[in-house]
Amino acid sequence: MLTSAVWTSGMACCRSSGYIGFGSISRTYYRRSLPLSAIRSISTSKCLFLKKKQDEGNSAFLGRLSNNLKIGVVGLPNIGKSTFFNALTGSSVAAENYPFCTIDPEEARVAVPDERFDTLCEMYKPKSKIPAYLTVIDIAGLVKGASSGAGLGNSFLSHIASVDAIFHVVRAFKDTGITHVEGKIDPVNDIELIHEELRLKDISYLKKFIEKNWSAVARLGKDPVGADNQAIRHEYDTLKEVMEWIGDGNDVRNGNWTDKEITVLNKHQLITAKPVIYLVNLSEDDYINKGKDIIPDIEKWIEKNNADDLIIPFSGAVESLISVMDESEKAEYEKDIGVGSALPEIIVAGYKTLGLVNYFTAGSDEVRSWTIRRGTKAPQAAGIIHTDFEKGFIMAEVMTFDDLKKYGSESGVKAAGNYKQKGRDSEIEDGDIVVFKFNVTKKKATL
Repeated sequence: MLTSAVWTSGMACCRSSGYIGFGSISRTYYRRSLPLSAIRSISTSKCLFLKKKQDEGNSAFLGRLSNNLKIGVVGLPNIGKSTFFNALTGSSVAAENYPFCTIDPEEARVAVPDERFDTLCEMYKPKSKIPAYLTVIDIAGLVKGASSGAGLGNSFLSHIASVDAIFHVVRAFKDTGITHVEGKIDPVNDIELIHEELRLKDISYLKKFIEKNWSAVARLGKDPVGADNQAIRHEYDTLKEVMEWIGDGNDVRNGNWTDKEITVLNKHQLITAKPVIYLVNLSEDDYINKGKDIIPDIEKWIEKNNADDLIIPFSGAVESLISVMDESEKAEYEKDIGVGSALPEIIVAGYKTLGLVNYFTAGSDEVRSWTIRRGTKAPQAAGIIHTDFEKGFIMAEVMTFDDLKKYGSESGVKAAGNYKQKGRDSEIEDGDIVVFKFNVTKKKATL
């Protein structure tokens, strides 16, 4: 049976029901080098797990091949990580003034701000609204020596290894009532400390792997016979090269890796392979004053060591206040201080850094945002809704959100000649509006 459908409320709905699928528009992401000012546009590709200077035509990228990706909140103790997490998620994780008040990682899902989703909800006025979500993990604070076990470091570092990207929170606010584990407020020193612990943890992991496998690999020789033996040799040689790279003070994500090397790296999920967004936690006054005496030094360090990483200033104090205000109070407060919440920018940055995009399904019953990895082919994008959509995929009918908004309806887009068809080898892009057609044949019952 030929079917044209999307999934809503757990059931397949035919085309006659008026449901159509929507994809998100492509857009430029922003890096903010100073809070709420001096915004510089950068390519969205810098927010992905993409390798830097690899062979032409290569398409592999660092990171798990999954749509269910997580970002971890990392930093020293008493820097405002849990305060940030609470404001971000509306949860109530302990945020006390002593190290390791958070021991087990806390997990929450955060709705991703998207004006396109809001527009579709206005258009369709659905009974149910389901936005895209970002999964955020609050990880306990690391201390100097964590890579060798200090401060429950081995446990905490394993939590970091399990996420796909990092929100690195950096303390830049002064508060005599909140102790600093290093005894002084020095954001650049704190960044270097955490960076070193993550790097040393990767080195420790790689040393153990090489020591465990070197004798077996030595027996294979330089040119082993057989595909399995060649793969073992290649993995060993790759990780040895990676260990030397990290040992020179570099992060894995800044290396020039081939597709075959990236396949090996993705098997081991090293911490320094994960993309990082630096969140600089300012006092309310410094946030209002755009951190002009603080941010430049941090940015210099980032530019020197990880130039493609993002920096987003925020204020835990401001976010905590805003989080308990109603909309009118929030608007009045933001007007008074002249700045607004940084959380929407932080959430979108995390989503983009994970290499995630979304398309939508929309109708009077439900408007829903579906998350896929950038570069996902049409059948796999359809499979996010239901496995039958992928198994029986025929084609995807596509229009852009901009065209829908411009022409006001699907029929208007068709009349303008902008309604297209995509096959199995085509990608569902960040900007597509999609109707999937699929054909599922029921198996005959056997007696």
